[in-house]
Amino acid sequence: MNANIAVINGHPDSRSYCQALSEAYKKGAIDSGATVRGIHIGSLSFDPNLRFGYHQRVALEDDLIEAQEIIKWADHLVFVYPIWWGSVPALMKGFIDRTFLPGFAFRSRPNSSLWDKLLVGKSARLIVTMDSPSWYNRLIYRQAGHRVMKRATLQYCGVNPVKITELCPIRSSTDKKREQWLEEVETLGRKRL
Repeated sequence: MNANIAVINGHPDSRSYCQALSEAYKKGAIDSGATVRGIHIGSLSFDPNLRFGYHQRVALEDDLIEAQEIIKWADHLVFVYPIWWGSVPALMKGFIDRTFLPGFAFRSRPNSSLWDKLLVGKSARLIVTMDSPSWYNRLIYRQAGHRVMKRATLQYCGVNPVKITELCPIRSSTDKKREQWLEEVETLGRKRL
């Protein structure tokens, strides 16, 4: 069965390890027969500031319109990004603020605290790099960044299941370990997970 996969690199630097991870996932997915489209948030031209919240709509830039089209097209969303200050990079947060809009990702119901999830039928994988060890992120930070992306963003919009792959600690990792992670991520792509 063919799958449509969007690989979204949330690291602003195109020379980052996240870029290498994105390419590894894409390679594995393409080798498995999937159709893959990529979005590198750092190369998009857009204002990341949701200037008026949801009270006044700001016209979407062409790059964001195209990103929305790719997200709608995809069966599986793969986000690759670092955890900085316990959350996603600012540019990635701005991308989400400007792209996952009412009417696209969710719809509020009149006179209700309930909402409609408009991205139902999609699954996701978060490939997350961190300098903190996994145990520290779990015990001290209670995986705050993971919970925001998984529950408060993707599952809020109907994307489910959302799986998480942590690669850490990055700063102290060896070249050999980084190569091993690239192979693991390529395998995830090959399995379309």
